[in-house]
Amino acid sequence: MASFIGNLIGGSFVKDPTNVREHLSEGSLKLLDSCFEGLPGPVEDVHTHIGGNGSGNTGCKVHPNTKHPLAHPILYITFKAMLSASNVKNENNADEEFVERLAELIGNAQKEFNWGKHFVLAFDQTYNADGSLNEYNTGMYIPNDYIWKVYEKYPNLVSPTMSVHPYRKDALEELTKWGERGIKMIKWLPNSQGIHPENPHIDEYYQVMKKYNMVLLSHTGDEHSIDPPGLDNGRGNPLHLRRPLDLGVKVIAAHCASEGKSKDFENPGNNYVSNFKLFMRLMDDPKYKDLLYADISAVTAFMRIGEPLTTIIDRDDLHHRLVYGSDYPVPALKFVVSTRSLQRHGYITEAERHHLNEIYEYNPLLFDFACKRVLRSPTTGKKFSPSIFTHNSLLFD
Repeated sequence: MASFIGNLIGGSFVKDPTNVREHLSEGSLKLLDSCFEGLPGPVEDVHTHIGGNGSGNTGCKVHPNTKHPLAHPILYITFKAMLSASNVKNENNADEEFVERLAELIGNAQKEFNWGKHFVLAFDQTYNADGSLNEYNTGMYIPNDYIWKVYEKYPNLVSPTMSVHPYRKDALEELTKWGERGIKMIKWLPNSQGIHPENPHIDEYYQVMKKYNMVLLSHTGDEHSIDPPGLDNGRGNPLHLRRPLDLGVKVIAAHCASEGKSKDFENPGNNYVSNFKLFMRLMDDPKYKDLLYADISAVTAFMRIGEPLTTIIDRDDLHHRLVYGSDYPVPALKFVVSTRSLQRHGYITEAERHHLNEIYEYNPLLFDFACKRVLRSPTTGKKFSPSIFTHNSLLFD
């Protein structure tokens, strides 16, 4: 039953993603080709997840709650859906199948379209303030060394992004190790990893990041997918990012903080306001104009449709500070990305919805890209600028 529900909401992919041009209907192929028109370079995805349960001695881990239906039924079904979205058929070989499927999708997109590389993300364990490992509150673990091995196997498809928890006792050594190897980006999910970005005790960590010109990709807003016992969505408050920004670290606010509310501790009353409004306060602060960026991963999810999505499309003055991310395998979750909802709210037409649905069946990466390229603001008719979807030299060079 769990596998059936997982396939239902995660997608049961049976169509071959190779030779998409030969299989798509004329209308769908025409729409897809139009999405590549005007791009200043190949598509670059800065937010792609690698998943795994440790099969094949990869070192990956997921929380035990995801494996037992009675411990946490919602997480159990979510995990099954993620496996289905990643086209994993055998959980005993999940890690290898996940990577092979992703490599297949990227490789085929590169063969037929102007498609570049994906930044694939490691995900560190949770650590306590004293530097000790908090294994019980670790929702997921994707080791840095495993991500590096994936990169070595597919150097033309992916770029490695490491995850170093700033509380771990060897944090500076681990950060330096990857800085010396030329790693450009570090991934955090403060809500799930137990990180306080505003903690002054990690200032030296930020200085190491600056030394190696590393970018911090930090989740902002609420989190649901990686839901360990210690989940604290208060740590997704965008205002916590002022400290690394004030220290000169470049930051990508993942998802534009487009979900949830947090305490506005910068104003009297400490009222709870939308994370998106707090994020926009930072984006509109002149002192962060060369430091704060954001990715558009997951912004088309049904729970984020509305003010956040419409605003970031309309604010074309900020588009040079936005970068493209798919948040794969999220786009492959049928339940999360609803083209019907996008149509109902006026972002796409009925014809576009049908074409996007067809593209999804073959390659959810192409689907996510095409979806975000055809989106138009229901209020102004504006669209995301083409430059968002390609390499951002201001951020990474």
